[in-house]
Amino acid sequence: MKKIQALCVAALMCCTVFFGCQSTASSPAASQSTKAPDSATSTSAPDKSNANSTATSSNEDDKWNDMTDEELYELAKQEGGEITIYSISSRMPRTCEAFMEAYPELKAVATDFDQNEAISKIEIEAKSNNINADVLQCKDAAGEIYYDFFPAGYLENYYPTDICSKIDPELMKYGMPFYTGLNFWYYNTQLHQSAPVDNWWQIIEKDENGNNKYNLVFENPSSNDTYMALYCHMILMSDEMAQAYEKAYGKPLEYTYDASQTPGVPENNAGYEFLYRLSQCKLTFIGDGDDIVEAVHGAGASGMDTLGFCSAGKITNRDDNGWNIAWVDHLDPFVAVMNTNYLYIVKGCDNPAGARLFIRFLMGGADGNGPGFKPFTKEGNWSIRSDYTNPNNPFGVKDINTIPCDIEGIYDFFLDAKDFWDYWLSKSPAK
Repeated sequence: MKKIQALCVAALMCCTVFFGCQSTASSPAASQSTKAPDSATSTSAPDKSNANSTATSSNEDDKWNDMTDEELYELAKQEGGEITIYSISSRMPRTCEAFMEAYPELKAVATDFDQNEAISKIEIEAKSNNINADVLQCKDAAGEIYYDFFPAGYLENYYPTDICSKIDPELMKYGMPFYTGLNFWYYNTQLHQSAPVDNWWQIIEKDENGNNKYNLVFENPSSNDTYMALYCHMILMSDEMAQAYEKAYGKPLEYTYDASQTPGVPENNAGYEFLYRLSQCKLTFIGDGDDIVEAVHGAGASGMDTLGFCSAGKITNRDDNGWNIAWVDHLDPFVAVMNTNYLYIVKGCDNPAGARLFIRFLMGGADGNGPGFKPFTKEGNWSIRSDYTNPNNPFGVKDINTIPCDIEGIYDFFLDAKDFWDYWLSKSPAK
């Protein structure tokens, strides 16, 4: 994903338009219609050079966007098929059950994949012209879908006007947002009455002997694009990271990494400096979030002060298992990058109306209170709708210092940052 590659993709995308919600959308298609609208014009991602411009939609796309549940249901029954959902969530089958209760003449089946499996299947099916899925639910932390799948014509977006009016347009730049998660550092509540850190630089502090102040437990960013995207945002926000260092220690940041060792890496970038210092810490890599927070809980007995980094949703172990864990919910300059889940229509699917009806249902319907979203309301998930508040969360996602994922901003140097991390981790004396 080098700059020249991104520019080529952007040039290709200039020929098409990314579709969003419009207040001037055309009137809905009649419910008696026997043929679903052609959705071929709604697939393109925005031109990278004009990503902040207001998205527009064609008249054909408007027919989809303004259709009611009833209109889509009539069309979906005529399609006569089974709505297939590829999802990265094990909760999706519960929504399928509720959907079939609400629409008894339809069938919805969800298959649970991990991120890479889901998008790989979409690509294989598209290239073989053997499309099985109708809906894809996944993340796009590194921009693979935004920059590769849309230009290739594998997916298209669906922006229902009434629902989109309740969503921040900034969150719809890269697709139809479903909900967002956050990744937090966890601390042990037996050892600390409140979070022991409030600044990213404090997490990687060392004592006079060069030993970690905290035992750091998390998944290796090399194996998780969401985590690497976090550090890419630090690189993007170099000035803010430098200011956070000075705020914590009262002196300017000293740069110690050697940029010449890895191509594409600039000198004197505070984000790269943080990533370098982190790579030189003694680290414990664990791939499972439950195991990570269990390690934090166990720190109370061992006396080893541990911080663990994983999904905010793992906080449920506090109540389910009685573990002594809590979120670090404030860090300078930001606590977390919004880890947004997106919903896409599979281009060329057998059930385009049914797929859109399912997405509306999954989003909670017109008012946001429908049963489709209920399985996803656990603590640590946040709806992106302004008219819905998850009662299980102690605060809204905008009540703390989170930032949206800037796919465009990090895309050009994502692989450079990953190479930088891998190189210096391999050279760490703490391994």
